[in-house]
Amino acid sequence: MGKDSKHDDPEYKARSVALRLLARREHSRQELALKLRQRKLEQSVIDLVLDEYEEEGWLDDRRFADVFSRQRIDAGYGPVRIMAELQQRGVHVRPECLEEKSDADWARVAAELREKRFGLYRLSDDLSEKLRQARFLARRGFSSAQVERALKLDSADQLWGDHEL
Repeated sequence: MGKDSKHDDPEYKARSVALRLLARREHSRQELALKLRQRKLEQSVIDLVLDEYEEEGWLDDRRFADVFSRQRIDAGYGPVRIMAELQQRGVHVRPECLEEKSDADWARVAAELREKRFGLYRLSDDLSEKLRQARFLARRGFSSAQVERALKLDSADQLWGDHEL
């Protein structure tokens, strides 16, 4: 088989494209299938290649979910948004790194994000500011209970100590 005929083979093309994409970063099966379909490859070829890559361990939705979730946590996003983003990418398992955090841990993350963005001061007198900060934290993917706990803190509270959120 000559060089030109090898590159015309759809299976060869699917394998090489998928491998190049996986070498850059983890992908979910759905993401990878979409990128291969955008390259006008047939679904039967895509399924064959992705099934093989899953068997080899090169493609793993659980590993993708864990890596993706850790990156989103580091970027300041909460569990609700992270799970929604995973589901958009075709992953419907809750990664262990999300399971490891308690509700209090997530409230602490939300409070740290609030402190970084707005500072910690008492919001009891300023309803519009309290709502603005609550909307920000909710958009970031924190539950209403986590947002409520984060908004209760002010600069006098111990954010990282033994203070009960």
